[in-house]
Formats: sequence, structure tokens, C-alpha cells
Amino acid sequence: MSEAKTQVLLAVFCILLGMVLMCLISSVISSPSREVIHTSSAPEPIGPYSQAVRTDGLVFTSGQIGIDPKTGNLSSSIDEQTGQVMKNLQEILHASGHDLSDVVSTRIYLTNLSDFAVVNEIYSRSMGNVAPARSTVQVVALPKGALVEIEMTASGSP
Repeated sequence: MSEAKTQVLLAVFCILLGMVLMCLISSVISSPSREVIHTSSAPEPIGPYSQAVRTDGLVFTSGQIGIDPKTGNLSSSIDEQTGQVMKNLQEILHASGHDLSDVVSTRIYLTNLSDFAVVNEIYSRSMGNVAPARSTVQVVALPKGALVEIEMTASGSP
């Protein structure tokens, strides 16, 4: 084989190898990491989902209802359920290396919008001076007959 052909083949091989390496590197760089967050200090999921997931510097909690993780019970009052929901969320955020001050967005689901004032008071007390973006909506029903469900998104380095 002539030297010119060898050089051309070597150049083509290097170009192809470079393309393969670039594809591998870009897939690693652009692939977001995904970490499942779990703590026994909050209720076990009641379905096929995680308590929270961290990806790209954000922690997304699943909606939490007021189940006491020690007893597995759900109280019947809106104030007790809301207090327990906030405790559950704090435990999940703590397990992710975050706390309520890292929360950037909250979604609240109520089965009765007339409970808004009670929920808002307990939520406000728990959040302190933190005022993330928030939505509150009324829904027809929640799992296990819960009266309130709250989910949060937190940001920042753990």
C-alpha cells in the first residue's frame, strides 16, 4: 500500500474516532444526573413513585399527604394533616441536603378551598420568611381521603 493511501486511511480513522469520542463526551455532558431521594422519616410512597428526585440542581418532591410515618395514620382534621404534610416535606428536603429556605416553588391541592385560610396559616408558620412561588387549587379528591397535598421544588447545592 502506498504511503499516500496509508495517510488517507489514518486520517479517516482519526476523524471517525474523534467523532465517536465527541458523541460519547457530549452524551455524558448533556445527560442530567438523576438521584432518587428517600428517607424513613417521611411516609413510604403509596404508589410507583419516589419521595423526591434530584436532577440538574433541583429537588422535586412528590406530593405529600398528612400520613404520620410512624403510625401510617392520616388524621381527620385539616390543621393536623397540614402540619404533618409540612413535617414530611421538611424531612424529605433534609434527606436531600436542603431545607424550606431552598424551596422555589410550591403546589398545594385542597379538597375544599374553604380550608385555604387554615392551610395558609400553617404553611406560613412553617415557611417563615421564605416566600416561594406557589399555586393552590381545589381538587375533587386526594389519595387515602386526604384533605390536603403539597409538593415542592427546591434549588441550590446540598
